[in-house]
Amino acid sequence: MKRPINIFEFPINLGLTKKEHETEPGVKKLPDWFRKFDFHKKINPKNIFRLEAPEYAMDFDAETGVKNADKIIEYAKKQSEIILKNFNQNIFNIILGGDCSILIGNAVALKKLGNYGLFYLDGHTDYIPPQLSTSGGVAGMDLAIVAGLGHEKLTNIESLRPYFKEENIFCVGNAEIDDREYVGQILNSGIHYFDLYRLRKNGFRKTSEDFLYLIKEKKLDGFFIHFDVDVLKDEIMPCVDSRMEDGIDYNDLKEILLPLLNNEKCFGIEITILDSDYDKNGDYTKPFIENLIQIINNED
Repeated sequence: MKRPINIFEFPINLGLTKKEHETEPGVKKLPDWFRKFDFHKKINPKNIFRLEAPEYAMDFDAETGVKNADKIIEYAKKQSEIILKNFNQNIFNIILGGDCSILIGNAVALKKLGNYGLFYLDGHTDYIPPQLSTSGGVAGMDLAIVAGLGHEKLTNIESLRPYFKEENIFCVGNAEIDDREYVGQILNSGIHYFDLYRLRKNGFRKTSEDFLYLIKEKKLDGFFIHFDVDVLKDEIMPCVDSRMEDGIDYNDLKEILLPLLNNEKCFGIEITILDSDYDKNGDYTKPFIENLIQIINNED
């Protein structure tokens, strides 16, 4: 990474529904967990910004059909303000969740900055309307929301809908392909969709290069990377909310991310969902951080 780096910490967990044995989802610990294993030290950021999250709740909002809608919207607005206040086009941004609902605030900020593309790297599509969600958790609908699908309160904050145009989005890595109704939502959209198997067939690096070609051809102002760690194989990253057995490995991740991170139009990357409660000794986090640092620093 040739550019200086800012780290933003958004440790919100309101987009997830806690499991029966949980007090609350542990994804809120992600920034501090990364710090414990020297992620921040190795990145050596120019600045670190943090926005504390509201206390965990599971308040179903009948109007929007999701849980914790008002708190998530309020947090997203504050997120956007912090990002815009500290925006510098010469600085690369690493944004740590938290759950995937952090995409909303990041998307609002980017819409205010211009016309951006989104490279959505995730083990799920997260592209469904509230009525198809079994949990009502925003983290399972975040791509839909930022593309304009869902209730107006979430999709049209400050009259900015859509935060990303469908045709400027690549959704990459979904391994949840057995549910036809679930997959059908994104197949019927304008999003460029590469499930895990199409991704392998097309090529990891080529898929990223195809995305960069789109950014260039459409003369977009830039692009953003969403990286949910559940896109990784379960054997190397089981400490996530919604586990999928199949996924990509670290070599695949490198092939995907290097062309994107080395492009001057890349605003930054958000990293979500890693839950330290399921990795007590850091057995999975340590190699994750090691590999991610190598990729960010463009090291072999």
